[in-house]
Order: sequence, then C-alpha cells, then structure tokens
Amino acid sequence: MPLNPDILATDTPAIMQAYRWLDAATLPEDKPFLNVSQAAPALPPPEPLRQHMAELVLSDTSAHLYGPDLGHPPLRAALAANISAHYGGGVAPDQIAITAGCNQAYTAVIATLAQAGDEVIIPTPWYFNHQMWLTMNGIRPVPLPCGASLMPDPDEAAALITERTRAIVLVTPNNPTGQEYPADLIRAFHALAQRHGIALIVDETYRDFHAASGAPHDLFTDPDWAETFIHLYSFSKAYRLTGHRVGAIATSEARLVEVEKYLDSTTICAPQLGQRAALWGLENLGQWVAGERAEILDRRAAMTELFDALPGWHLRGCGAYFAFVDYPFDADGETVAKALLHQQSVLSLPGAMFAPKGDLGAARSLRLAFANIDRTQIGQLHDRFSALSLAP
Repeated sequence: MPLNPDILATDTPAIMQAYRWLDAATLPEDKPFLNVSQAAPALPPPEPLRQHMAELVLSDTSAHLYGPDLGHPPLRAALAANISAHYGGGVAPDQIAITAGCNQAYTAVIATLAQAGDEVIIPTPWYFNHQMWLTMNGIRPVPLPCGASLMPDPDEAAALITERTRAIVLVTPNNPTGQEYPADLIRAFHALAQRHGIALIVDETYRDFHAASGAPHDLFTDPDWAETFIHLYSFSKAYRLTGHRVGAIATSEARLVEVEKYLDSTTICAPQLGQRAALWGLENLGQWVAGERAEILDRRAAMTELFDALPGWHLRGCGAYFAFVDYPFDADGETVAKALLHQQSVLSLPGAMFAPKGDLGAARSLRLAFANIDRTQIGQLHDRFSALSLAP
C-alpha cells in the first residue's frame, strides 16, 4: 500500500525515540532514574481542580457533549480578559479559539497560512513538532540558525524571506533552549513581518514561567495587532492539564473563520472537561500558579549553579523548563545521551533532535528538561555528569 512521501520524510518524534532507548536499556541499580527528556508535568492537576473536575463529570451534562468548534464561550471570554490584563492590550473573546492543545493551535494556524510548496521560517534549535508538521504537509521549514547566543537575528531572518514565505515562528520562553526573547527583539520581528506582509506566530506555551514579571512584549498594545501577530498559548503547563489537551489561539476574527473549518474537520472541539477545568484554573488558581512559577525559577537557578560547578560543560541557555548545554566530549549527541542513560540512569535528548541534519550549532549539545526533577535531584546530576565516561 502507498505511503505519503511527506510523512516518510518526517522525522520520528524525539520523545518516542528516547523512550525506545529507555525500553532497551538496563540501568544501574545504584542510580535512581532521572528523566530530563520530556518537558511536561508528571504530576496531576492540583487537588482542588481535580475535585472541581470530578463534580463536573457527575453534574454537568454539557461536559460530555460536543461544544462550539472555537471553544467554550466563557473560557474564550476569560482568556481574552486574562491576555488583555497581562499584556496591557485589547483582546476580544471573538479573537480567541480554544484548541486540543497548543500543538493543534499551531497546526490550525499553519493550515490557514500555508500550502504545499510554501515556506515558514523557524529559528534553530527548533521545537521539533513545529518542523514536523510543516514537513508532513509539504511546507518547507526554513532554518534560522541562532548561533552561540541562541537568539534569532531579524536581519538574518530578512535575508531568508522569499515570495513563498508565509510566516515566522518564535517560541518564547524557548523550547528547547530556555531562552527568553527580549521585548525589543520580538518587536523587531513583528516589524519585519509587517513589512513583508507575512504572519508572526509567537508560541508562549511557557509564558507562566517567564523569569520577568509583567508583560514579556507589547505586541497586544497595537490596536491592529491581529493583522500580523498570531499568539499561541497552552493551559497544559500552567494547570497540569496535559492529558486534557487545552490550548488557545489569539488572532483576527477573520482568520478564526478559517480556523473553524480546520477544527471541525479534526477534533470538532477541544475536550469539554479540559476546557471547563482551564476556566476554573483561570478564575481560581492564580496564587497556585505563582507558587509553581517560583519553584521552576528556583530549579532554573539550581541548573545554573550546577553547570557553574561542572568543568568542561557549558550552559548555553536556561529558562522555563529547559537547559541547553554543550558537553566536553568529542562525540555526537546521541552517543553522549545513550551513554548518560546506560551509565548514569539519566534520560536526556541530543540537541541535534532540535535542528536540521548537519547543523553544527546543536551537534555537541543536550537538552535537559527540569520540569520533573527538584533541586535535590538537580544536585545529583553533578556527580552523574562528572562520572560520565566515553572512553573506548
């Protein structure tokens, strides 16, 4: 039977590759397993939210039915108000769509922007699912190498724009590097997109764990923000709702008319229980999220301390759930990651999984996600990394 060549050309998901390594590994019994491969909370939602969800299951019939394609109206209104307050701009409920996770938010937006043969510029190292979706749809991902700073350069992006370019995608705080893009850098990319009549997609899945308080950029303050800027968000990280798949898009009403076609042809609507949980979270869990942010920022500080004390290792980026590090071995990332797993019971991802083949900027790097290890476990990484050997 035939197979779509665009699917065949798409890389295997990185997390799935890493878990296959784990399935095949025999780990040292004296070293408890540390998983720094996946950037998703391993704990369930907080108990008050779970209690609310349990009550919904029993008492809210609508939580079990189809809802509007573009999302639960009270959640759309609450998120519009939340974004407006956080960024100091004006976002209307009719400019919000709720999706089955932020990955679907991205795929829905791309479906409205580009077709096979078009191009989308993505800074590298990139979030692999962004690149995968483009490839499997015959859309060319155009890498924008970020260099040693792991910051994308608008001037270098400008040189990549062609008549087929439809969008530039930024992720901040960044997955996989952890870098937080300054407001003036985001504004410069917005100006570039405006000049060329293309979209600027900004994925802020990890907004709630930004090191700076207040608005990370000012794009929503423009009265006509929706003409160029498309904002993506996820409730999964803030409220630990990963399994309930709740993401969001903020864009123009006109674009949401087209997004609705995509959603109706895929999930129809995001899961109703998850949407109501996200609404309750927005209304009741502000202080709890602040505590989660403080914990993640403390882990970020612990990661910085760790690599300050590790000779030969270099911390290139650190923020949100992520650290992006260079290692002191003359070996490719997959070799180092597998050695770290087999010798030290640490599951990590090679930096090369987040870049095009042959990209030297990620070839000697690892991405470490610290969402599920605490400060004590981060401290244990010092001895694990120090003991790692790649001797023949």
